[in-house]
Amino acid sequence: MKTGFDTVDGMDTVESALEKMAHVETKCLVVNRRHEHDENGIVMISDIARKVLAKDRAADRINIYEIMSKPVISVDPDMDIRYCARLFTRHDLSRAPVVENREIVGIVSLTDMVIKGLGGR
Repeated sequence: MKTGFDTVDGMDTVESALEKMAHVETKCLVVNRRHEHDENGIVMISDIARKVLAKDRAADRINIYEIMSKPVISVDPDMDIRYCARLFTRHDLSRAPVVENREIVGIVSLTDMVIKGLGGR
């Protein structure tokens, strides 16, 4: 799990999100909740590629909320890595937020699981 992650507002443009992603060299951004009863979202480079670039849409005219995934499938920090990998496989996920007490504490990816999970044995 990576504990360092960046966030974006749903009203931000794809263009501004891309600037943030390039600056921090990340493949996803967590979309902030609008209020306490809302859920977080997530936007990934693949979302931008499929929903903006491939459709020849203007990144400065598309808001994040139009292309993000919400609600997101999240995992508990204590989830066994084998079950987490099965969850990712079953739902075709590449990364997911790690949530503890309704707060995101990190992001886990398939790469993290394979490199750190199998590689660290």
